Amino acid sequence: MIKTRILDLPTQSATHAHPEHQLVIGLQGCADFEVMGQGGAVNRLHACLVPGGEAHAFSGRGQNHMLIMDLPTQASGLADYADERLEALFERPRFIQLDHHLQGLLDFADHSLNQPLTAAGLNWHLGGVLLHALHERLLAPEQTRSRGLDAAELQHIDDFVQQHLDQGVSVAALAGRVHVSPSHFHSLFREATGKTPHQHVLELRLREAAKLLRETSLPVAQLASRCGFSSQSALNHAMRRQFGLTPRQLRLGRLH
Repeated sequence: MIKTRILDLPTQSATHAHPEHQLVIGLQGCADFEVMGQGGAVNRLHACLVPGGEAHAFSGRGQNHMLIMDLPTQASGLADYADERLEALFERPRFIQLDHHLQGLLDFADHSLNQPLTAAGLNWHLGGVLLHALHERLLAPEQTRSRGLDAAELQHIDDFVQQHLDQGVSVAALAGRVHVSPSHFHSLFREATGKTPHQHVLELRLREAAKLLRETSLPVAQLASRCGFSSQSALNHAMRRQFGLTPRQLRLGRLH
């Protein structure tokens, strides 16, 4: 039987082991976990899968609320709960990033588990849905994504780029947002948009730079850095190719 609950982890480091597999997701705050020599943070965007029987160390970083799910191993009844394929999730420790679909599911789980009259059966089903969603994201063949990227996923990717314009945004980082390999993401993205991920990121950077040129008086060098260009010269070159104008010409154009 799945046991799902919300706990605050102590800030003092502790170590223990238990026969059940365990899924830990941060609802609020952050905690540090170490399992079989692998360490990572658990928070709103990252979860930890702990194989049953493995000793693990953990500590909370200040105030935190963790969604913790204990799952019986195959030997003690996992196959009865759902499907033997889920055992593959716990073959080794995993620190995984949660995409926006899982975030929505997590919001629902958080709300339901905090209701005073939530039935144990609902907790059981919520646990099953979360685990199956993780299985599909992590272990299902990539051919299941041949349907392409949907509008929500494309918007999620754009939001991520906008939040990291001043940093390097790799194809691997974008692929991680929808849980596919970089090579598969490249083909899915090109099919959906007609552009490569690199071309699209460059367009978003230039669009933001043009907006700032028109709406602010930021120095061009500072503006270039804010939009992820290595130098003012790199911004000049990219704008000439994209718009046929230099940043100075684009800025002066707003005055006419």
